[in-house]
Amino acid sequence: MPSLTRAEARARSALVRVTHMAVDLDLDQGEELFLSRSTIEFTCTEPGSTTFLDVRPVELRALVLNGEALAAAAVRDGRMELPGLRDTNVLEVHAVMSYSRDGQGLHRAADPADGEHYVYGHLFLDAAPRVFGCFDQPDLKAPYTLTVTAPTGWVVLGNGAATQVLPGRWQLATTLPLATYFVTVCAGPYASVRDEHDGIPLGVHARASLREALEREAPQMFDVTKAGLDYYHSLFGIRYPFGEYHQVFVPEFNAGAMENPGCVTLRDTYVFRGAAARDELLSRSSTITHEMAHMWFGDLVTMQWWDDLWLNESFAEYMAHRTCVEATEFTDAWVDSTVARKPWGYAAERAPSTHPVAGSPALDAHAALQDFDGISYAKGSAALRQLIEHVGDGAFISGVSAYLREHSFGNGTLAEFIDSMQQASGRELTDWTRGWLLTAGVDVLAYDREAGVLERSAPHGLPADRPHSLDIAGFTQGRETCRVAISTTGDRTAVPSADVLSAAELVVPNASDLTWATVVLDSKSAAVVPLALGDVPDPQARAVVWVALIDGLCLGAVDPRLLVETFANAWPREVNDSILSRTATALLSRVVPMFLPEREQDWAHTVVARAATAVLTAVGTGSTGSTRAVVAARTVARSTDDEGTLRAWAAGRDRPAGVTHDDDFGWIAIRNLASRGLVDDAFVEQAAAADHTLQGRLSALTARASMPSTEAKEWAWTELTANRNRSNYELNALAQGFWLARDLSVVRPYVPRYFSDVPAMTAWVGDDALARVATLAYPARVTEEATLLLSQRCLLREDLSPAVRRAVVDCQSELTEALRSRAAFG
Repeated sequence: MPSLTRAEARARSALVRVTHMAVDLDLDQGEELFLSRSTIEFTCTEPGSTTFLDVRPVELRALVLNGEALAAAAVRDGRMELPGLRDTNVLEVHAVMSYSRDGQGLHRAADPADGEHYVYGHLFLDAAPRVFGCFDQPDLKAPYTLTVTAPTGWVVLGNGAATQVLPGRWQLATTLPLATYFVTVCAGPYASVRDEHDGIPLGVHARASLREALEREAPQMFDVTKAGLDYYHSLFGIRYPFGEYHQVFVPEFNAGAMENPGCVTLRDTYVFRGAAARDELLSRSSTITHEMAHMWFGDLVTMQWWDDLWLNESFAEYMAHRTCVEATEFTDAWVDSTVARKPWGYAAERAPSTHPVAGSPALDAHAALQDFDGISYAKGSAALRQLIEHVGDGAFISGVSAYLREHSFGNGTLAEFIDSMQQASGRELTDWTRGWLLTAGVDVLAYDREAGVLERSAPHGLPADRPHSLDIAGFTQGRETCRVAISTTGDRTAVPSADVLSAAELVVPNASDLTWATVVLDSKSAAVVPLALGDVPDPQARAVVWVALIDGLCLGAVDPRLLVETFANAWPREVNDSILSRTATALLSRVVPMFLPEREQDWAHTVVARAATAVLTAVGTGSTGSTRAVVAARTVARSTDDEGTLRAWAAGRDRPAGVTHDDDFGWIAIRNLASRGLVDDAFVEQAAAADHTLQGRLSALTARASMPSTEAKEWAWTELTANRNRSNYELNALAQGFWLARDLSVVRPYVPRYFSDVPAMTAWVGDDALARVATLAYPARVTEEATLLLSQRCLLREDLSPAVRRAVVDCQSELTEALRSRAAFG
């Protein structure tokens, strides 16, 4: 299926302007298909000319342009030519469409807990034609009027306020102008909790089987939602414009969330059915404030083309953390950003696929999708923090408000945004924009103790003069002894109070994490980190050091054993929730299985388990449900080789405080047992029968896929790569478990099969979902030169989809990092 090119979009938007969209969906046609009718009213600047419609039906029943029927059979590759346009036009499209199983278009999922079905629309990035005929590009915005027929007993939600006018028949209020990819309909027997704030009706919704958890957690979600609305109203001086504000937690959602105006969709794993660590609540709260920020930056004003996607995502990423810090209880949200978001972006910068924050070519929509990564989110957010340091917060907010007012309900570009910033600040930003937004790469910052200077170096082949505003802090024996703020001037910047700073045991450049840079610790600081890090009083500085260690590991400069040693000493003393959770995940998911040789991995797991056990012992039973207790329990369950303990926890006996009745915790223990070959299919199926839920089914798939027998691996691989009835989440679950093998000889035969079988899945899995599957299924744990060679050969193919190619490029980059580390450190 061809992807819309930028040139085609420009030509079409110069020719037509959509004035209204009416869409009628009949969702009461069974479990496979639905009926779609769309009526498009549009004008044409050149009467007599030709354009094209985007539509991808199972069957196109009728297409009528200005009262004249067109041949439905003329649809080719999702496009229908529209000849002889008038100055004003009406196009009617009647089609049979298919529900999806890959999270794109109109996705339908069944809940095994009660057999109920749920539908939701996810039209990003170019999936709208799978739901209704349209002109699918971000700069042809229009008001939408939706009507929906649904099974009796279902609830219907969407961008406009929904009213049931007859049993099973719903009318949604006409919206303000929306881009096609923002349109959504959610339908099913959703459980709902409703509220109101400042005249805005609010709602949170989830599957009926999650009702208890939804009702328990709704107050916290509403608190964050209300705080966010108040904060954005006061900051921008523009009220939320889209009427009601619903947040629908939907099953099998590919992304974290989607900013559909008036009806945000979020993955329903955010409705925690078991124990929730504080960093998980922070993550959900940050997602809520992120999507809310899009109501202004992305929805009210939409990028003109995908090359300016940073205008959506960088801004929302920045505002989410700022809002959490200033308007909610999560005042440590920037620490979470450091350990949870920035490593994602730094990994993207190290990969061959690195790109500028803004101005990437994005010649077509599929190519643009590949730039929704850690650079567009985390680096873009950091660039905005640097912009604020450069022009001042007052000028930044004034510029943002002016930009939003000037382009309301329309589209904007990078040039227009920067012009608003220049006018608000009175500063010329051409050089700043070139260095921070239009040039790829991350600078290296290192403190020279002897010279008392901060050294800055741009990446080889990507020279840029990026000014940095940051601070440097010194710590000795658990005390902060010095902190200085500087702005870099060239490659070497003299540091004030350098004599005091250089005397410190541990010196941390970018201690408040204000800038985007690879921090290199000096040799003295690196030597004391394992014993000193746990005593550093500033959690933000501790987070920066952890990220510096991980970056150094990936660059081949830090021995992976240093991270294990630091974890053993610092983690039992760590009190920040995000650092606790993210560092444990980093060690167990990547550092140990990829960077350490196989002969040392059992040792590392033992070290991790002992550190986590020490935390469990320290918190005892007096801190039930605390993050330290929950994260420590999960970490032990993932890393221990104590079969007796794992079996007891799997059975629900003798569990640590905070996870006593947590089914998801039990599955962690079961997966560990399964990956060691200590349980069989019957054991897993019995556990799945006891946890007859969507999450239970997915956990059982991961456990079965992790079993080390040849029969289990063949079953899992066939289910992953050949069963076309598997949903996106089921594919993810299988891929997550497959490579969890302590004996690599069991999975090594599947390394070459990945490079043939996974690319072939393009035939039935959409790019948005396949990007995730291809990443999870990549054989990175077979950290061998042979794997790298096969990966390199795969990239020579010309038939790879953009999603698969990007996944292989990025995973290969991480594999190369691990191989380089093993070569350097043994």
